Amino acid sequence: MPWIAQEAGVFKKYDLDFQLVFIASSGMVTAALLGGDAEMTLTGGVGNVRGYVQGATDLVFVGSAKNVMTQNIVVAPAIKKPEDLKGKKIGITRIGGNSQYFTIQALRRFNMEPGRDFSFIQTGGDPETLAALLSGGIDTAVLTPPTDAQAIAQGFHYLVYGPDLKIPYAAASFVTKRSVIGKRPEVIGRFMRAMAEASKIMHTDREFVYKVLGKYLRVTDRNVLDSAYSAEIKAMEPRLAIKIESLHAILDEVAQSDARAKKVKPQELVDSRYLDEMEKSGFMDRLWAKR
Repeated sequence: MPWIAQEAGVFKKYDLDFQLVFIASSGMVTAALLGGDAEMTLTGGVGNVRGYVQGATDLVFVGSAKNVMTQNIVVAPAIKKPEDLKGKKIGITRIGGNSQYFTIQALRRFNMEPGRDFSFIQTGGDPETLAALLSGGIDTAVLTPPTDAQAIAQGFHYLVYGPDLKIPYAAASFVTKRSVIGKRPEVIGRFMRAMAEASKIMHTDREFVYKVLGKYLRVTDRNVLDSAYSAEIKAMEPRLAIKIESLHAILDEVAQSDARAKKVKPQELVDSRYLDEMEKSGFMDRLWAKR
């Protein structure tokens, strides 16, 4: 979404000059935010929730682009059912990131647990996971669009199709620090308006989205782009709403290894002032009324 805002000139419209940096996992993003290397992030929620539980209560969610998981478990033809994964290593981006969380949640539905039934190997990112799968280095990978469609086009198949599971999770959320809001509240407000406009573009201008994906992800295959867009757009939040249940699900998972999470209410993690302002001022209605 920030790439869309950049390419469409939306950041410039709101007098924002951001350096966009890709970081592969939510844990690393959280570290960058807490270390002062970033002031705003669009990231999976588990790293931030874990950080908050551990005492970094300056972290705060101000909106969300996606509140369910859309990862998929993609496998080689020889693997037919989830039970075939027993004893295997599953390729994910990073330990502690979205792909690991999804895999655990998805395979628990088949009575399978990490450590006991399967293990993980981290690759660093979706492109690296795809490369490992295509080269034969691994035969099971957790991928998101559009890399999953690229794997399917090469003869691999879905073992678990994530969008069908509708697993609640703050999968792509806008997270900053309360101290940043305190110092630069108006800047964060302009950023959120820019993201609202980027969301509108994402939902209404498929061709522009394809152009942006082609530039930044170097994906130009029309079939791959169609598959990725169709899967992802159904899960995206048009008005950047953050769902409390998506944070509650992460807190429940973190509580299994850190009892302090049981004392945290998901509402404590959220500052909805910018979403509330955009709704109450009529900004969102005017934005979506435009053709």
